[in-house]
Amino acid sequence: MYLKDIEFSLWSDFIEREFLEGEFQKLIDQGIINGATSNPAIFKEAILNSPAYRQQLAQLHDRDPKTKYEALATTDIKRAAQILLPLFQKGDDGFVSIEVDPRLKDDADGTVEEAKRLLAMIDMPNVMIKVPVTPAGCAAIERLIADGVNVNATLIFSPNQADECLDAMEAGFKKCQDSHSVLSIFVSRFDRKLDPLMEAKGLPKGRVGIMNAAKIYNMIKKRSLPNTKALFASTGVKGGDYPPHYYISELIAPHSVNTAPIHTIKAFVESGDNRIKLPYKNEEIERFFAELKANGIDMKKVYDELLHEGLEAFVEAFEQILKELQ
Repeated sequence: MYLKDIEFSLWSDFIEREFLEGEFQKLIDQGIINGATSNPAIFKEAILNSPAYRQQLAQLHDRDPKTKYEALATTDIKRAAQILLPLFQKGDDGFVSIEVDPRLKDDADGTVEEAKRLLAMIDMPNVMIKVPVTPAGCAAIERLIADGVNVNATLIFSPNQADECLDAMEAGFKKCQDSHSVLSIFVSRFDRKLDPLMEAKGLPKGRVGIMNAAKIYNMIKKRSLPNTKALFASTGVKGGDYPPHYYISELIAPHSVNTAPIHTIKAFVESGDNRIKLPYKNEEIERFFAELKANGIDMKKVYDELLHEGLEAFVEAFEQILKELQ
């Protein structure tokens, strides 16, 4: 855990087989990271570009593409969970996430079934099942939490999404409080989409993602659900407008997680900027979004577009893996 006194954690937003056996353990030993996440895009890069998977793929040559993918992915997730287990056992996070097939985004039953099958394959207590926050995803999240499954609710862009997700989690926790959960709030994609428009209107760049995350963080904090944290996701900087650690440094908050690529995490540690930035006052947040509205920026449209783009990107990455594994 990076800042243990305020329970601010850094999780690696990268998993690859050779990395797990080398630098991953070193970063844990140095107290820099204490968890990890994966998604179809991360596994696509690892499986299709790293030679570390060739031997296992050769043994799976007669299997269908999804069986091959799951065998490769669950092997990596299980290994990451084993490495992280000592942290989990002492209550210092120690979680690793695996996402269900993103094509199940509108299928609650299919999501629950696949989640439990993946968990049985991995057979480790410190695994989180990653579920996109759609209406069907929320129904699945409620059922999984009620069954004691650790959940990473992902692709959260809007406060409305977060509210519906929190409702589902609360309903699940009323039946069982044995699991842990995080709400993954995506950040940098807002500014990549809106910065040109913000600049054209004379508004501050690089702030929409942070203010939106701050708003949802306050919502999560207010609910006070058991074993539940805000997780700031998609915090890598693309382009040279901001320091590489910008979205970590600007979102340091008590009882929260930030997932980022390894080079982003290293840049943050080197920066030495560990000042607490959140929470912001709700009045400040509301003034910010009122100004956006006054300048003709329709946040509902932005939220809808980003969710659609995020879902499509995960499906595309997943289908590309299956095509390559055919």
